[in-house]
Amino acid sequence: MPNTLYGLRVRHINRQEQYSIRSIKMKKRNGFTLIELLIVVLILGALAAIAIPRITASADNAKKRACETNIDLMNSQIEMWAANHDDVYPTTLDTVTSSTAYFPDGVPVCQFGTKYELNADHRVILHEHK
Repeated sequence: MPNTLYGLRVRHINRQEQYSIRSIKMKKRNGFTLIELLIVVLILGALAAIAIPRITASADNAKKRACETNIDLMNSQIEMWAANHDDVYPTTLDTVTSSTAYFPDGVPVCQFGTKYELNADHRVILHEHK
C-alpha cells in the first residue's frame, strides 16, 4: 500500500510540475513578436493600396453620374416650362431654376463646381469636369 500511495503522490507531483511548465511556456507567449506585427501591417498596407484607388474612382464616377442626372432633370424641366408658356423657351437657365414649381428642392448643383449653362438650342449640355 505505501508504494501505491507513493506512486500516486509522485504522479500527482508530476502533473503539477507539468501544468506549471505549461503555464510558464504560455506566459512567455502572451504577446506578438515584432515580426508578426510587421507582417500584419504590411498586409493591411497592401490591402489599402488596392482599395483606396477603387474607392476614389467610384466617388468620381458617382459625381459624374449625379451631374448627368442633373442635366437630364434640367432639360426635362426646360421642356415642361416651354410647354406651359406656349412653346416659348426660356432665355436664361435662371428663369427655370429659380422657380420652386420646377425645382422645389433648389437649383441643381454640379458636384465638381462647374456652372450649368443653357446653349442656343435651349438645352443644358454635358460639360467638362476638372
